[in-house]
Amino acid sequence: MDKFTNSAWFMRIVAFALAALLFISINFEMESDKKSLGLSTAPEISTETIENVPVEVYYDRENLVVSGVPETVDVTLKGAKSLLINAKNQRDFKVYVDLSDPAISMGDRTVTFKISELNEKLVATIDPEYAEVNVQERVTKEFSVEAEYNSSLLEEGYTAGQPTVSPKTVKITGAKDAIEQISYVKANLEISKGLNETVNSKATVKALDRDLNKLDVTIEPSSVAVSLKVSIPSKTVSIEPKQTGKAKDGIRITSISVDPKEVTLFGSETSLEKIDEINLPVNISKIDGDTELELDLNKPESVQKMSLGKAQVKIRTEKVDVDEENAEPVVEEEEPETEQKQEEQVVEEKPEPEEEDEAAAIESKTFNDIQIVPVGIRDDQDAELESDVTSITLLGEADDLKKITKDDINLTVDVSNLDEGTHDVDLAVTVPEGVEWELDSKTVSVTITQKDEET
Repeated sequence: MDKFTNSAWFMRIVAFALAALLFISINFEMESDKKSLGLSTAPEISTETIENVPVEVYYDRENLVVSGVPETVDVTLKGAKSLLINAKNQRDFKVYVDLSDPAISMGDRTVTFKISELNEKLVATIDPEYAEVNVQERVTKEFSVEAEYNSSLLEEGYTAGQPTVSPKTVKITGAKDAIEQISYVKANLEISKGLNETVNSKATVKALDRDLNKLDVTIEPSSVAVSLKVSIPSKTVSIEPKQTGKAKDGIRITSISVDPKEVTLFGSETSLEKIDEINLPVNISKIDGDTELELDLNKPESVQKMSLGKAQVKIRTEKVDVDEENAEPVVEEEEPETEQKQEEQVVEEKPEPEEEDEAAAIESKTFNDIQIVPVGIRDDQDAELESDVTSITLLGEADDLKKITKDDINLTVDVSNLDEGTHDVDLAVTVPEGVEWELDSKTVSVTITQKDEET
């Protein structure tokens, strides 16, 4: 026995057994420590889907055009959870389509998506797996640009010339078959409200096929300058003062003159053909002597605007004896006073009561909250009224006043020639014929501001 224990093989076996026990003991302790710390010897496998990953396309961009490749794909990754979280947050991998082979053929082809720079311990699945793409020769061609606009936005009475563009031609680059489909190259002038003045603006150029579908091409320059001249027919007519009311006793009107004698009207040609003069009612019932007045010109409904809204009126008078004014002709007084003549005389002496009845028939009627409408606002400006409503009092015969409603009254303020800032502008008043009007204020405060330029 002593001989066996003292042999070399015995010592080798003992040493091997001790080494094996030591190895098992150390590994057992490490496993215990990992479990006590919540660690596992095998990593936790999970999956994560990353949506909308951009797709890169590699090809000869100088000579080819590739279409049909989706802009993004969804990528599902499988692997250790810690690696998945890092890949999702960093997105340091790339999805691409490789068409860089110089010998690539033209036309339709199926290509698979590839992924690069992804951790080798992760497995990726791409959705969709492939794409149907079209490879075409890259072509550049020059085309003329045609400007267009919505003619229905022209305000009544206004006319527009042919729109002009600068530059007149553009260069369009794209796939050969797309270039061959181009039927129209349009620059559409964007207008958001009524057209009543010349427009100078930028317009985006679009290439369209014969069915007016937009084609996927590159246009240089992408926008052009468009000018559209807008005007309105005009006609100059005379201003004719028309006497209304009855002069006071002892006052005779000898003349009524107006300055200026003419006004220019703007509107459609058919509307202007029907107008030869503008009547200016002049109420003489309150005139005591020679007078100068500033009266508003009433704009006809069919007219868009007038060159002026007021005119100066000069009234010349003379004083007469009341008895002389109402005296009967001498011939009638010398005739024999037969019963018939007496009856005629009685009839002829009735004017004075009629005048009193006529004067008594003049009444007034006040309308409140009449809307004030600004006209002539430029496209690049905004107009704000200090008050957009007012009251107006009409004077006339009772029967006439009963028929008048708010809809028969038109109050406007012309802002077409105003610069930026605050202005006191005269009100233009349109009322039915045969009545006079009075306003608390004949002007309104208007603030003109510049619109912010669109970007």
